[in-house]
Amino acid sequence: MSFLGFLDGLGGPHVRDGVIHLVVVLASVHALAAVTAIHVPHIRYLAILPEIVMLGGAVLLLGVASLSDRPVRMSVTTVGTVVISGASMGLAWWQWADVRQHGPFTTVAGAVVTDGFSALIAILASTAMLLTALVGDGYLRREGVEGPEFHVLAMVSASGAMIMGQANDLIVIFLGLEIMSIALYVLAALNPRRATSGEAALKYFVLGSFSSAIFVYGIALTYGATGGTNLAHLTSYLSTHALSSNGVLLAGMGLLLVGFGFKVAAVPFHMWTPDVYQGAPSPVTGFMAAIAKAGGFAALLRVFVSSFGTLRPDWRPIVYVIAIVTLVVGAGLAVVQRDVKRMLAYSSINHAGFVLLGLQAADARGVSAALYYVFTYSFMVIGSFAVVTLLGRSGDVGHDIAGYRALARRQPVLALAFAVLLLAQAGVPFTTGFLAKLQVVAAVVDAHSAPLGFVAMGSAAIAAFFYLRVAVLMYTPRRPRWVPPGREIVFDPIVGPQASTAAREGSGVSGQAEPEIAPGGSLDGGTAEGAVATVPRTLAELRLWSGSERTVAVVERLNADLLIDREAEAVEDGAGGRRVRVPPAAIVAIGICIAVTVVFGIVPGPLVDFTHHSTLLLLR
Repeated sequence: MSFLGFLDGLGGPHVRDGVIHLVVVLASVHALAAVTAIHVPHIRYLAILPEIVMLGGAVLLLGVASLSDRPVRMSVTTVGTVVISGASMGLAWWQWADVRQHGPFTTVAGAVVTDGFSALIAILASTAMLLTALVGDGYLRREGVEGPEFHVLAMVSASGAMIMGQANDLIVIFLGLEIMSIALYVLAALNPRRATSGEAALKYFVLGSFSSAIFVYGIALTYGATGGTNLAHLTSYLSTHALSSNGVLLAGMGLLLVGFGFKVAAVPFHMWTPDVYQGAPSPVTGFMAAIAKAGGFAALLRVFVSSFGTLRPDWRPIVYVIAIVTLVVGAGLAVVQRDVKRMLAYSSINHAGFVLLGLQAADARGVSAALYYVFTYSFMVIGSFAVVTLLGRSGDVGHDIAGYRALARRQPVLALAFAVLLLAQAGVPFTTGFLAKLQVVAAVVDAHSAPLGFVAMGSAAIAAFFYLRVAVLMYTPRRPRWVPPGREIVFDPIVGPQASTAAREGSGVSGQAEPEIAPGGSLDGGTAEGAVATVPRTLAELRLWSGSERTVAVVERLNADLLIDREAEAVEDGAGGRRVRVPPAAIVAIGICIAVTVVFGIVPGPLVDFTHHSTLLLLR
């Protein structure tokens, strides 16, 4: 019996026709696959191992927590995150050693590049993740936030920054940008007990979505002008083709700059920064400040210096202007902030302006200086927000600058740590902050943009004020009310002279309005009867006052404005006057940040050489 006859016997002609049709379809698919075989690009897995470990670790941690019968302990998730971050960092160092020995290379059809530049960003992202896990452990316990979501989302965001650092294609850059950003949007809303956290996340998400759309539009215009999105293709195309009209390319380049500017918080694309930094959980804010700038500036430097190098005369003036306004606005608005997190937000804007100096230089020295700045700033900002996290107390709301008054009396080691990190951001010698500012300014001066260097130094002088303000405030004890010997007047430098409590009780005038002292009056009864006197409130009134008591009054009032005396007593008597518990993990994180900041500020050679070699290995 034939096979067709067998099929007829099983089910008749319908079964036979169905089987024949299936065989014909399978034969057609096989023939089509043979003609149009799918080409799989060669992948050298060493190039993407740090990202695989970071993402794989996040998935593993989330899977274990999901399948576990009971909630995973916070110590387990923290230790697991530290181990995963350490493994990723070790692989990044392996990449660095391989590049130094065998040179840089590309893989995945040229979409991924492994060089010293990408290895440095991978090391930085892994280190930032490790430090953030240590800082966040105490915060999550204090706030009662359970689950591995914080660690999982942070590791996903860190992997996005790594992808941006080694992307050799605009599409891959966008992929890394979104992986990093979406995780940060969710992290900003991590604490459901704080309404400001959700508000910050919503603002960040809405504005970030617009910036992503603008960035994609820039990719589309760049592709339309050059016929590709690979960075090596862009470099080759622009160096071998003379464009009759480069309007489309310049528009695409401008939109790419806008998208990058939002991620690094450059003015005028910075509007989200203060509100998001203030509303997000403090450990998330520190991580965001470090990882977003690392990924954003890594891609920005690679795209503009490597691929758009032939168009330097077109984009350098734009970066020049953006750098100036970023420096001035960041430093100027930070001075008037009362919330420490908002102050550090505007400070991060100012720091972004300094990194833009390296981009504006548009040479190997400028890129090296920018990398050094991003690397050292990450340790300073994570350490600073680690201290801010501790001082925020339960609810993460105690961030008014008045709460930092007399911190050195309550917790001298914590105050010293914060002072060192703030002074490093101000650029004090023997810290990495000083060398970072020096390098970018020297690079921009060598690139014949000396006026930009002068603006940068002026903004650094302004920024030093608000850093020193907090540092001095921490070492300023609460000033007791001054009672002149033998007087019945209690002098309060805030509200002015008042009758002492004993005097009011003895004279039976308790509850009556307190006497005022007018300009030209006296505390010792030298005022004419019925005269009214007040403490001088403006510099123009200083000439009406003479004598030590009046001089002290003026000085005390000026100090009250600078050192926030008006709220000091209320804060000290409340939560601000109590010691805070410092978890061991936070001690380790702060210690690492200070060690890197101070040690490499005194012995700068190894870190300077590290960033220098990272620049030299850029694929151009």
